[in-house]
Amino acid sequence: MADLTRPSQRPPSSPPQSSAQARSQRGPGSIPPNAMPKAAALPRGTGTILVTGACGRLGKHVVRIQHRERRVIGVDRRPFPDKPKDVVHEQVDIRRKKLKDLFRAEPIEAVIHLGVMHDPRASQAEHHSWNVAGFQKLLEYVAHFQVPKLVVLSSANVYGPQPDNAQFLTEDAPLLGGARFSEIRDLIEVDMLAQGFFWKHPETETVILRPVHIVGAVHNAASNFMRLPTIPTLLGFDPMVQIVHESDVVRAIGRALAPGQRGIYNVAGPDPLPLSHIVKILGKPSIPIPYTFGRALLKRLWALRLTTFPAPELDHIRYVCMVDDRRSREDLGYEPEVAIEETVRSVELESW
Repeated sequence: MADLTRPSQRPPSSPPQSSAQARSQRGPGSIPPNAMPKAAALPRGTGTILVTGACGRLGKHVVRIQHRERRVIGVDRRPFPDKPKDVVHEQVDIRRKKLKDLFRAEPIEAVIHLGVMHDPRASQAEHHSWNVAGFQKLLEYVAHFQVPKLVVLSSANVYGPQPDNAQFLTEDAPLLGGARFSEIRDLIEVDMLAQGFFWKHPETETVILRPVHIVGAVHNAASNFMRLPTIPTLLGFDPMVQIVHESDVVRAIGRALAPGQRGIYNVAGPDPLPLSHIVKILGKPSIPIPYTFGRALLKRLWALRLTTFPAPELDHIRYVCMVDDRRSREDLGYEPEVAIEETVRSVELESW
């Protein structure tokens, strides 16, 4: 793959899609923010926000910001010993009927769904049960209790790194992430379920956020990769990479909660950089390896449980998968505030 040069500015126009992409199956795709009548969202601070996945590092960050203005219920089957005193923590499995009692107990102003399982070692059945069946239950309760706002955190990974990707993918690009990486299929299904809910329930303002690689104190593939003492790269490949700091994602979630906002939004950080430049900012050595050798090595290490990276993750340092985030900037008023150098170095910092 030829190296991509760093763009001098944001893309001036929507990039064309390849003919292969145009023929690919799409869901509702790009949902115009004003495509449906506006729901009667509650004014800020007058209702309760329910956050699923509240005990993850990103979830805790969201809870600590939102509880300053609203009552917050954090839902997670994990403990939350360091929660703010005025936050209600319910150790509830979202697949269980007990979740319905939380909706029944008091009016819910908004639901922020962060509770997606990303454990690559969990079984396919467990992934599907938690991510898909659990989300379907959540959607059922949001519809039944007429919750005014639903914010779903998806990922730009649903597009998938592909050799023929446009330089910047818009929100109506096909979701091809599962073609090479089966573990991403549940996330695509969650994204598609949220899109379907958008059209079936216009009384709820549904927002789907697709952030690029989230880095910081979070524990995910991108941050863990950047924490390696020596960064592996692939011979002949130096793709442009987009990353976003976790605090900027939390900021985008806050923007999505505003009454009147609805639709799908790509969320990016500062301007993209070549992978080699990111390694240079980290100040770490890198080791270039042939793709075939790297793939075989990762498969072996994975089988021996000596790595947390499945072999398909190599495509993220092989092919480009960048998004056009103009819609979130223009419609949500979102702007990343963390500079690229600070964003890169944040992976080495401890979480509060």
